[in-house]
Amino acid sequence: MITWQFTKFEQTSDEQNLFERLLKTFKELLLHSSGNVSEALSWMTQLDKQYNISSENYGIADFINELIDKGFIKTDEVDRKVDFIPTSKLEISLRKHALNDIFDQLKKSKRGQHTTKHSGKGDEHTSDLKPYEFGDPLSKISMSESLKNAQINHGVHQFNLTQEDLVVKETNYQSQTSTVLMIDISHSMILYGEDRITPAKKVAMALSEMITTQYKKDTLDIIVFGNDAWQIEVKDLPYLTVGPYHTNTVAGLQLAMDILRKKRNPNKQIMMITDGKPTCIKRGKKYYKNSFGLDRKILSRTLALAVKCRKMQIPITTFMIAKDPYLVKFVDDFTKANGGKAFYSSLNGLGEFIFKDYKRGKS
Repeated sequence: MITWQFTKFEQTSDEQNLFERLLKTFKELLLHSSGNVSEALSWMTQLDKQYNISSENYGIADFINELIDKGFIKTDEVDRKVDFIPTSKLEISLRKHALNDIFDQLKKSKRGQHTTKHSGKGDEHTSDLKPYEFGDPLSKISMSESLKNAQINHGVHQFNLTQEDLVVKETNYQSQTSTVLMIDISHSMILYGEDRITPAKKVAMALSEMITTQYKKDTLDIIVFGNDAWQIEVKDLPYLTVGPYHTNTVAGLQLAMDILRKKRNPNKQIMMITDGKPTCIKRGKKYYKNSFGLDRKILSRTLALAVKCRKMQIPITTFMIAKDPYLVKFVDDFTKANGGKAFYSSLNGLGEFIFKDYKRGKS
């Protein structure tokens, strides 16, 4: 008699490793496709035909099924057409992937909050106690130790609590920062066949993941700017696309300043990723545009806001992707007017520059 014994299917280590390799490729393609899962999977199928990235025992169809089973993508039916859409799990995974890819040196460094060497009025308690002084917040008083001092100093039967009995918990001062990240989505970000928006998105995702997971008391707001500027959520970053826009740096700076005015943190900063000069400003309901050279009217408005940010003690760090001499000259003038920082980098070095500058500003 023939019998069959059924056991739980367990994926082999080779298939697990292949899934992880395919997942890494899928995440990269998903960024290039601005979050279009079907397009990214179509590209993977073409890559498989040309370079055999899958195996005989584990094909792209198996990979898609596993993406669904593990909750990275799900099906969505619109107008009787079934399509794949990314889940929140995949969005989080994309940000972690960007963080590990761009800020790999984080693994070798000590993670945690950016404390200073000074004790004082802060929000991180230490094990040390000190006598109460006028001006110390009442919430920092250690009641158990203060009551113990009162019993020792005045006796148990005649209980009396005086200022001399009070002790407060020492705290470490923590530098908290409110950051606005500005991302240029003008047409020049894909001009001449160069994809500059994908690395910019990747950097923004890595920075957002770093701040939200390692500097939890900081705030991060993200805005994009083209002809106008508007705020987006962290979850929107993978889906950013370049539009038929000019570069209205003034609108981006004005929105960033409006956001930072509402923040109570004393430390505020703007980080701007762009590849070109300002080419547009808004006058009333109309746009004044000039893509040829540096327009004096647009330039003066932009530099005026740089000065205004300096007076508000908001440094601007500009990450310039292009290295054209006249663009470098503009960024130099802009940086001098603001008193901030500027980096001129290739696309590959952009993430490292942002990480170094953010950490340096936090120390």
